[in-house]
Amino acid sequence: MQKRVLIVDDEVSVCDVISRLLERDGVEVVQAYSAAEAIQLLDQERLDCVITDVRMPGGSGIDVLDHARANLPTLPVIILTAQASLQAAVDAVNKGAYYFLRKPFSGDEVRGVVAAAIEMHRTRQENRHLRHELRKAIPQRQIIGKSSSMQEVLKIADKVAGSDCTVLISGESGTGKELFARYIHRNSRRGDRPFVSINCGALPETLLESELFGHMKGAFTGAHRNNDGLFRVAHEGTLFLDEIGEMSPGIQVKLLRALQEREVMPVGGTRPVAIEVRVLAATNRDLEEDVRRGKFRADLYYRLNVVPLRVPPLRERPDDIPLLVEHFLRKACDAEGVPCKRFDAEAARLLKQHDWPGNVRELENIVERAVILVDAREILADALPAAVVRGRGAPSVEELMEGNPTLEALEKRYITKVLDESNWRKKRASQILGIDASTLYRKIQRYHLTKGGERNLALLAPSHT
Repeated sequence: MQKRVLIVDDEVSVCDVISRLLERDGVEVVQAYSAAEAIQLLDQERLDCVITDVRMPGGSGIDVLDHARANLPTLPVIILTAQASLQAAVDAVNKGAYYFLRKPFSGDEVRGVVAAAIEMHRTRQENRHLRHELRKAIPQRQIIGKSSSMQEVLKIADKVAGSDCTVLISGESGTGKELFARYIHRNSRRGDRPFVSINCGALPETLLESELFGHMKGAFTGAHRNNDGLFRVAHEGTLFLDEIGEMSPGIQVKLLRALQEREVMPVGGTRPVAIEVRVLAATNRDLEEDVRRGKFRADLYYRLNVVPLRVPPLRERPDDIPLLVEHFLRKACDAEGVPCKRFDAEAARLLKQHDWPGNVRELENIVERAVILVDAREILADALPAAVVRGRGAPSVEELMEGNPTLEALEKRYITKVLDESNWRKKRASQILGIDASTLYRKIQRYHLTKGGERNLALLAPSHT
């Protein structure tokens, strides 16, 4: 395929000189004499590289660069600069330009840089095609649901996938918020670029800052080399910030600046680094309430909540439960290498009427457990957990409020009840409670909860620790 390069300079002589140099290597050259003309050609022509002057009347090379980065992210842009505009060229490289050439330049330098840029562009294009084919070959986790509430959420997800807007995905723990984030990414123009996720509640503040924004060698004890940080790892792709409501105030300030300025400051760094990434965030908290209580920055909330997307809990869409059960049965049976099993009518009825405090994640775990533990092709109701058989996964309000307990004793009763219902499987209990496993462990230690009589004694009086 013919190599094609766009040269942009208001000086016709410069365009002609570079054209003659590149034509020696069999490159087809297109010339433009203003930023506006170049932007129009970018939208119309198939190109392998752009060479643009920084300073031109009626626009600049930075305008050309910005348009290329937004619409043709793999297209390399080389900046031409005189000494007077050297800083602008350096800034352009920080914004994503491939290289800058200082005037006067040598012919060999121009030919070498352009040849490398074209090779990189074509390699990127081939990689994008291969990743696209690979994504088609590898099955993706599906979003399953025919209910009107799920169809409405999918409709919103389809609309926002085509843009670069920030989306705040809210919903209870286990509803599939990350699944929707991946769906939006996969159906966006960034679908063949990285999808990077991080749980903001799982790391302490200092480590989270380094993970997000990167750090310089020697910035702190143990920083033996530079670290790019996830904003830069996700370059041209999507960064998913899960449990954004758990982020500390200090990190909230830095995140807000990154979203506003499209640049990050690595820990220990002295110069900001430009980023080009889409941000999706998720929370199981009521962030509006956290804003009112001063626990979450209002300006960051409005920056994140450009498009709100609420994933409904499973109890609000019972018609989807049979579909999900069938899907998880096939998945679990395939993983175990056994013929497909099914639930009998009574078990199916109990599954549909359960309120699913752990949502889709809890349902998947129960189906998977049944497939592993039951040898028969038909899974009976007695194979289901006691909480499902009884029709509830958490204590009733009446049970909790018996004896007019204090708020602290109420929390202990609730946690204890869920631990009992899950047979003290702490990971499952944390999912049902909608909290991190680490938070559950701290609660167990605080209330001195144990499996047995010592725990019951702890319920009799509030803890003073």
